[in-house]
Amino acid sequence: MKVLVINAGSSSVKYHLYQMPQAEVLARGVVERIGEETSKLSHFFQSKTHTAQTKVEDVEKAMELILKTLASRDVGVIQGISEIGAVGHRVVHGGEEFTGSVIIDEKVIASVKKFADLAPLHNPPNLAGIQAVQRKLPGTKQVACFDTAFHATIPKIAYMYGLPYELYEKYGVRRYGFHGISHRYVARRAAAIMGRGKYDINAVTCHLGNGCSITAVKQGRSVDTSMGFTPLEGVPMGTRCGDLDPAILFYLADKGYDVKSLKILCNKKSGLLGISGVSNDVRNLEELAKKGNTRAKLAIDIFCYRIKKYIGAYCAVLDKVDAVVFTGGIGENAVFLRQQICTSLTQIGVQLNRAANQAAIAPVPAQPQVQAKEAEINTKDSRVKVFVIPTNEQAAIANDTYELTREKQAIMSKQNHKHTAPLSKPANKRAY
Repeated sequence: MKVLVINAGSSSVKYHLYQMPQAEVLARGVVERIGEETSKLSHFFQSKTHTAQTKVEDVEKAMELILKTLASRDVGVIQGISEIGAVGHRVVHGGEEFTGSVIIDEKVIASVKKFADLAPLHNPPNLAGIQAVQRKLPGTKQVACFDTAFHATIPKIAYMYGLPYELYEKYGVRRYGFHGISHRYVARRAAAIMGRGKYDINAVTCHLGNGCSITAVKQGRSVDTSMGFTPLEGVPMGTRCGDLDPAILFYLADKGYDVKSLKILCNKKSGLLGISGVSNDVRNLEELAKKGNTRAKLAIDIFCYRIKKYIGAYCAVLDKVDAVVFTGGIGENAVFLRQQICTSLTQIGVQLNRAANQAAIAPVPAQPQVQAKEAEINTKDSRVKVFVIPTNEQAAIANDTYELTREKQAIMSKQNHKHTAPLSKPANKRAY
């Protein structure tokens, strides 16, 4: 089965076409700068690169371009779009309704719309991608894979805030967590590397990119995570502030800041950018720090310190820790940052192998078709394993999509063979 994986955002649509169950990537790419005068398509296939510039007004037009490219005579990898057997979508927010990936029906679409209030920048374009596929590939099964679903196992003591309980009942104010597809993938890869079952590992997984989150994984399930009601909570990020005293916002409101300006301040002007005053890119900050820029160094030091605090806290939550995992753009690439974090974790049993850490370097940007390598970067006598595991959310989505649609087809085939009544409507929840 050929499975198309879609990650639709407000200004870009990323795609991967897989041959399943082999998990072979036939093609991948991205349509960027959607809605601007000139949009860009980058298409990677058979060790080749194809780029094109054209105007793409919205997600629907981006999907048209993607499907046309995949079936193109010159740069395509399929004879026609009818070869696509199923489509999997990354959907950011599933609220409390979804504990895993699900086949998309009208009820699921209604829920994605409903939770747009909780993820206004993400769920609407995610939904636009789903609806575009409905129109372009009618009858093709689609699967929604929720970023929040892996965190559905977090207990109430971890997801409730110290606010009036009726705010949870009335508005759903609670910790949801994000990056769940990534945390699930790397936790299970760590278990596999260690020769364990997916539910036989306790780990602290660190997804570090422009957005960052840390998750406590107990017996393969999320039991706490740093992002909360929104992706703003947790460690300082590229431009997000992370944890802070909420009274700071009241204080700034008294100084004349309105709600809109506070949102921009916390989401777009804070974190590494706000502290350093120059950049949200760790690579730039490292170079500037080496040249004596004290605020760049301060931004890095704060970032590492907060990550260490979360790792330490989650070690207390887990009691026993088998592994610490680094993933995401920063986690996979920032050698110096991993070293700075891990050298202060000896008290929890982490012993870093500096040579192995130095060797665990992702490919250069000029080779985007090359996947970063997995690496174990602890010493032999380290009580806790330390891994660098490149996240592969699209592979996880492709696998879920394949398994769910194959399962559905098998049930339907069995029913038709037995000449029984039509299958009743499937439940829209599936546990991992």
